[in-house]
Amino acid sequence: MTPRLSIGLPVYNGDEYLAESLEALLGQSYEDFELIITDNASTDGTEAICRGYAAKDSRIRYERLGRNIGAAPNHMYVFSLTRGELFKWASHDDLYGRDLLKVCVEALDEHPETILAHSWNATIDSHGKVIEPFDYRLATDSPSAPERFRALLFAPGGDDFYGVMRADMLRKVRPLDSYHHADRTFVAEIAMHGPFHQVPELLYFRRDHPTRAERANPTVHSRCVNLDPRRRNRFLNPAPRLLAEYVFGWAGLIRRAPISAADKRQCYRHLKDWLTSRARAGVGASTEDMGTAPEVALVSIDGIVPGRERRVPR
Repeated sequence: MTPRLSIGLPVYNGDEYLAESLEALLGQSYEDFELIITDNASTDGTEAICRGYAAKDSRIRYERLGRNIGAAPNHMYVFSLTRGELFKWASHDDLYGRDLLKVCVEALDEHPETILAHSWNATIDSHGKVIEPFDYRLATDSPSAPERFRALLFAPGGDDFYGVMRADMLRKVRPLDSYHHADRTFVAEIAMHGPFHQVPELLYFRRDHPTRAERANPTVHSRCVNLDPRRRNRFLNPAPRLLAEYVFGWAGLIRRAPISAADKRQCYRHLKDWLTSRARAGVGASTEDMGTAPEVALVSIDGIVPGRERRVPR
């Protein structure tokens, strides 16, 4: 029987946190899912961990790629292997509250106009301690496409990229690219197809650590090479080009959006305002303060995330 939800987990050299993330996914209260792992030719212990878990749980399918094709193509490749009506990307180093999948699937069922559902999120450190809760105030739930576009354009988003989405919608958008901040334009293009829903429960935990892709690749060029090795040639892919592609990415998604001409004109006006502000502040920076939720900072994830009760204290 085809599972209703497919989870795609693209990974490269993730053995440090992978087992903990797999425990959190396999321990979900919602169980009608398949978990597909595509290993980007890892050189550490990732393969052994994946094969060990796949042998114990029939919901897991593991595929090892013959070479490192880059993070962006691997994300799209794992999606191409899925069968579910719903889809979610998972990261090898993040953690997930026990009811994350359940509440997101329920939200999509209760709100048929919604195309993506996620929960409140927070950043954790390498040991799983909450270090930065995030107060999500983006208007991605608005029925207005231009308002959703403006919200994602002007302010840093949460982790909507890792929400539960309707798979048929995801097949309609342009694949994830590999220019600077391509994930932001990708999420914005998704938002042009319908509103998002944020479940008001803290159930998603994004791990920050020294080997995280953003930290291990500190320059624009190195981050883009991580997304796709074909960007390696600096003469063909200098930083100005990667930044320019980012700007044109916003314009392109407006052109492709399944919205009215009037809504497109409004989105272009928002883009013009953003470009004016970026000329003063630097392309890619935020211009709106999203705030934080200090009261969440004291939350312990040990009673929320499956598998934490069995962890070895560090």
